[in-house]
Amino acid sequence: MTKHKTVEEYLKATPDYAQEKLNEIRSILKSVAPNATEELKWGHPVFFEKRILFSYSAFKNHITFMPTGPSLEPFKNELSLFKTGKDTIQFPYDKPLPKDLIVRIAQYRYNDVIQNDAKWMY
Repeated sequence: MTKHKTVEEYLKATPDYAQEKLNEIRSILKSVAPNATEELKWGHPVFFEKRILFSYSAFKNHITFMPTGPSLEPFKNELSLFKTGKDTIQFPYDKPLPKDLIVRIAQYRYNDVIQNDAKWMY
């Protein structure tokens, strides 16, 4: 397994079918947190400002977006259409990303960190 040093290396190493969706979610997250830095943590891209805001990563059949569990809670009903975990949402490659929903969740998380100093994991 290759250890990537930058987000760009990570993205270039993903399969072609994943790159479009990864770049799409990356762009969405950059629009929400334009001053955040991008880093790799645990081998996955993260946005960092004061602390980790959110993470995303590619898997065989989906992209995972990780904004933390408390940031998913207000969107529970809308997320019923997707497979979720404690802190994550899975978006399959064969369906369009729910851009508006991702923006709203990311904004919720961003505001929680900036205004309330919310933690990364609870």
